[in-house]
Amino acid sequence: MNTEIKNAVNIAGDKAQYDENAKRLLGNKCILAHILTSTVEEFRDMNPVDVEGYIEGEPCISSVPVEPGITNAKQDGKRIAGLNSESIDINEGTVRFDIVFYVRLKDGVSQIIINIEAQKGIPSEYHILNRGIFYACRLISSQKERDFVNTNYDDIKRVYTIWICMNMPENSLDYYQLANRKVLGSKKWEGKQDMINIVLIGLAKDLPEHDEKYELHRLLVALVSKKLTTSEKLEIIEKEYKIPVNDNLRKDVNVMCNLSQGIVDETKIEVMINIVMNMHKNKFSLEQISLATNKSIEEVKKIIEENEPVLA
Repeated sequence: MNTEIKNAVNIAGDKAQYDENAKRLLGNKCILAHILTSTVEEFRDMNPVDVEGYIEGEPCISSVPVEPGITNAKQDGKRIAGLNSESIDINEGTVRFDIVFYVRLKDGVSQIIINIEAQKGIPSEYHILNRGIFYACRLISSQKERDFVNTNYDDIKRVYTIWICMNMPENSLDYYQLANRKVLGSKKWEGKQDMINIVLIGLAKDLPEHDEKYELHRLLVALVSKKLTTSEKLEIIEKEYKIPVNDNLRKDVNVMCNLSQGIVDETKIEVMINIVMNMHKNKFSLEQISLATNKSIEEVKKIIEENEPVLA
C-alpha cells in the first residue's frame, strides 16, 4: 500500500472515530439536558441539571433503524423496549439514528421522543430539511404497536428531530412545525399540531462570544471544535455551564482533540504528497520541488519513490 492510500485510509478511520466520539459526547445526559432547555418549550426555563432526571434510560447511540419494519423490530421474539436505532437505505446501506431517547414531561406521565443528528456540514446531494421531515415521520410511524395500537392515534407521542450542522457560515437556529392555513369555514380540527418538531441548528466554525443568545451554540462548538485544546474545552464546560466533568466525559473530550489533530496532521501530509507528485508529473526538478515545498531533496525523493505508480 503506497503512502497516499495509507494516508487516505488513516484519515477515513480517524474521521469515522471522530464522528462516533462526537455522538458519544452529545449523548451524555448533561449535554442532552442543555440541548433540551434550548429547543423544547416545556424545559426552556428549567435548570439543565433538573432536566437530566426526565431523560429515561440510556440514550440509544447509533443503534436504532429508520426504515419501516426495522425501527421497532423484534429481537429474540420480543419487541425492543423503547427504540431500536437504525435504518436501511438502498443506496446508503444501513442508516442509523445518531441519538434517540424518550423524555418524560413535567406532568410525570406524558412522554416525547427526541432524535439528535450530528452533521459535519450541509450535504450536497439532498436538502437536509427533507431528510429531517423523513426522520420525523419515521419516528411517528415507528410508534405503531410500540407506543400505540390499532387506531388509538391520540396516543402517538410528540417527536423532535434536532439536526446539529457544523462548519456553517453563521450560527443559526430554526424550527419547523405543522401549521394550519384556514381556507373556508370556522371548523376547528382537534389534534396535536405540535406532534412533529424539526429543529435545525447551524454551528459556525469559530467559538461564538459568551452571550445568552449563543448559549447553546457556544457549548456545542466547544464540544466539537477542532481548534480548542482539551483544557480549553473542559474550562468552558465546567466554569461556564457548570457541568461536572467525570472521567468518561474527560476521556471523550481528550479523544476528540487527539482525533482532530490526527485528521489535521494526516490531511496536511496528503496535501503535501499531492503537491510533490503533481510537480514531479509536470517535470519540475527535485531542487524546484524542494524549494517550493520546504522539503529536503532526500525527503522529496522518498515521497516520489513511495507514490510513483508501479508499471506492470
